[in-house]
Amino acid sequence: MSDFHVSLSYFVYLRVLAPEHPAVKEAFLKIQEEEENGHHLLDLCRRYTSGKDEPAGKDAALYLRTDGLKPPEEVALDCVKFILAQRPHALSSLQDDIISGLVRQSTSVRQHFSNQLQISVTTFFDEIYERGDAAAVCLDTVVLDPSVWLSQDARLHCERELFQLFIAKLMESGHDEDGRSLKGIARLLAVDAARLQDLVDDESLDVILSSLDSRLPLEWRSQATLATVKYLEVSKEVGQNRFSNLVSSKVIKGRSDGLIEAFSATAAVFPVIPEAAAALFLSESFLAALAPLTSRDAKSRKVETSFLELLNAACVNKDCREAIFTHLSTWLSHLLTNGSDQSSELAAVILAKVRTAAQVAPSETTGKLQDEDTRVIELVDRFKDSMSKRKGESMANVIEGLAYASVKPAVKEQLAKDPVFVQNLIRVLHENSTVPSVLYGGFMIIMNLTQFLPNLTEEQKKVSQLKSYAEASPKARNGPDPLDEEQHVIARCTALVEAGIVPLLVDCVKTSLPSVQILMSKILLSLSRDRKSRGALAQQGAVKLLIGMSTVKQGSSPTEIVSNASHALARILISVNPALVFPSSGFPQITSAIRPLTALLSVPETTSLSTEQPRDLLPVFESLLALTNLASHPDESAPEAIVRQAWPVIEELLLSNSPLVQRAACELVCNLMTCESGVVKFADGSKRAAQRLHILLALTDTDDLATQSAAGGALAMLTEFDAAMAGVLERPRGVQLLLGLCQEEDDGLVHRGVACIRNMTCLATGDVARRAKDAIKQNGGIDILTNLLKKTKNPAILQVGVEALKPLVS
Repeated sequence: MSDFHVSLSYFVYLRVLAPEHPAVKEAFLKIQEEEENGHHLLDLCRRYTSGKDEPAGKDAALYLRTDGLKPPEEVALDCVKFILAQRPHALSSLQDDIISGLVRQSTSVRQHFSNQLQISVTTFFDEIYERGDAAAVCLDTVVLDPSVWLSQDARLHCERELFQLFIAKLMESGHDEDGRSLKGIARLLAVDAARLQDLVDDESLDVILSSLDSRLPLEWRSQATLATVKYLEVSKEVGQNRFSNLVSSKVIKGRSDGLIEAFSATAAVFPVIPEAAAALFLSESFLAALAPLTSRDAKSRKVETSFLELLNAACVNKDCREAIFTHLSTWLSHLLTNGSDQSSELAAVILAKVRTAAQVAPSETTGKLQDEDTRVIELVDRFKDSMSKRKGESMANVIEGLAYASVKPAVKEQLAKDPVFVQNLIRVLHENSTVPSVLYGGFMIIMNLTQFLPNLTEEQKKVSQLKSYAEASPKARNGPDPLDEEQHVIARCTALVEAGIVPLLVDCVKTSLPSVQILMSKILLSLSRDRKSRGALAQQGAVKLLIGMSTVKQGSSPTEIVSNASHALARILISVNPALVFPSSGFPQITSAIRPLTALLSVPETTSLSTEQPRDLLPVFESLLALTNLASHPDESAPEAIVRQAWPVIEELLLSNSPLVQRAACELVCNLMTCESGVVKFADGSKRAAQRLHILLALTDTDDLATQSAAGGALAMLTEFDAAMAGVLERPRGVQLLLGLCQEEDDGLVHRGVACIRNMTCLATGDVARRAKDAIKQNGGIDILTNLLKKTKNPAILQVGVEALKPLVS
């Protein structure tokens, strides 16, 4: 067995690389067999604790992290007792991993922890706390696991005592234990804040808030933010008043360290509870305390960064932005050229936010707005310069500033028409594809550049205009900015496509952040709007990307992502040859595009039947066009899959009140007549098939030429089958409608009508042939065809017409 002790990590490594290799499987099975008797892990822990054998400790930790290896309950309990029998400082940090693994895998170990806590929470807390972060958090795991407690009262008693011990440890040790107590506090509040909120007094909240200090490591601040937010959420007005009083007290005292803590705490709360933070920021005492900080003394320079970070966070609130614009614009402008690199960059971001959203009085509109626009463009030049010069450095502030500035149409044009900037932006996002803040800000810039104005009905336009008047907005008088008109947005989208934006999106799609994926889906939908760009999008890999985004498992992705991606996919597949996108052998398969396209045809589940807003039929129309294009693919699997997955809704859309949707549905049905499943829907001799034929015949008599043509084309293919011909003969006006096509002015319609009559006179068999000829003669078919042949000069019609007439007169 000693051979396996030494080489467990080696076998785990081999198992990952070659899990099916016979030698590896045999060795691992032997290890598992030994484990059933519990010898291996127990021996490792004994050697680690008694002999201070570090390799054995590493193997024990590895064992507890390896899938498929789980110790028997009694072995796990013996192992944890071996470790706890040693003083915390007598063992290395490996004990932390081993303890957490044992607690995670073993109910008996969690039960042991529960028993010890019930004997004395304080004693067992002291025993575990010193052993490491993960071990300390295991105490939370145990008190939050009801299965290892005899009663809820006992669990709650220990939970409350444990929470107070973590608070006391935070007060005692500050941050000497790498935020260990903060993790315990944050996890307990995250799960059970409602039961623990009464234990948070001014002193304990103050020590948590002090851990939000921007000078501390991000990991600590993250835990403190979670704890603060969870407490404020459940304590509501009581907790928010306590928070405001503690922060205001630090601000009024005016000490540098207190100011930094106060500003850091308020900045941390702004993104998650903006109303509470804004009320504090806009209070008279708070604003009054900010004024001295705009001087250039030593104190103001010391707190400058935390002050600026607070202002940056406060920009999330409209009233706060206006207050910053009114009271601090001059000072922030001074920092642009006179501050440190960090402070001038933050000042630029804040100014970009407040100037972009600046509101001015109606009497001063023109001059003031133009002045602010000019200042924003100057800030944009500064951001662009920073982006081009800095390589591998943090770009979060620069990206954030550009994201806010790029809502202005003039800035959109400035950015999109600068190919160097566009390439730099793509480079920065490639380099920071795992940094959420940079990725979100960068895609927000791209979305602003590519966003089209919404398509509004006349009534919606009037409502928007009235709203603008009420807000004293210049848009009420001038309408949308000309730079946001369609031709300008298309030009910006084209510039991004030519710069290679799709490979960036492909690279970043792996992110699991829904907020980033929503932006990506909106960008792709905008880029696909211009027909001229669709071929380039497909060539750069957009089809495969969109299929992936639109076919995620239900419930795992916001509906908006799926619908946007499906709509963009539809647009691209309207304009490209399916054979070029879907190779005969390879990926993606043509059938993988059908389900997302079909989903666009159905009424969204979120749409209320009583809603006053009409349903947007553009996605439906474009999806039908894309499916029609796919149905023309030589591979019959595409039309077969369309019939299988989408037929019920296609059938409904043949009766749509929208002429365009009805036309597109009819054209799709025409293309589906190339496959057996499509034909069977009309020609299986059933009553339902006869009803479908009735609808198709009726569509040959509409006012829309394209719909008539599609319906005639479908019937020309269907009337090659006796069952379909029989169905036509059963309709009271069936033959009459087909002869009506023969009398149309359009050659295309005439050709389709004559082809249907030819099929019925030449291809029908048995009783159907006799009935077809009789019906055609009774409806004046001989005279209609004779007159047609005399009048037409179209060779194709002449040939088919002669073939149709011959059986009738012979």
